[in-house]
Amino acid sequence: MGKTARILVIDDDKSIRKTLALALREEGYIVDTAETGKEGITKSHENYYNLAIIDWRLPDSEGTEVLGKLKQTTPKMAKIMLTGYPSMDNAIDSVNNDADAFLLKPVHFEVLLKKIKELLGSQQQEMVYSEEKMTNYIETRVKMITEKDEE
Repeated sequence: MGKTARILVIDDDKSIRKTLALALREEGYIVDTAETGKEGITKSHENYYNLAIIDWRLPDSEGTEVLGKLKQTTPKMAKIMLTGYPSMDNAIDSVNNDADAFLLKPVHFEVLLKKIKELLGSQQQEMVYSEEKMTNYIETRVKMITEKDEE
């Protein structure tokens, strides 16, 4: 990404939050953490995040609830669901609630990092495509207006 990506880690396990935050910061990311779904949502209202890593079970909500609320605050945010409770139902619920990835705990950091880079790369490509589309639209409109004025 052209600028440093911002990542929000939402997990009630303090050691996981701290470990992920430290490892991601060492990779050059700006990282914030939250212990509860409510805290994560509040932070998403206060800051822009490119990506969120969300625990399936939080003290105040399920991760799928948080997914929906994050989509409302930042629709283009990439979201990775982490769970220590693997099941087909959990995976389906995550995908149905717009998770971009579903990974099992304990997650191997290399696997997580690869997925983060993949999602951020896709996000960056989409932004470039959107900017190009907007530029083309503006250029076309200017041409149309200019040609109309010349008539």
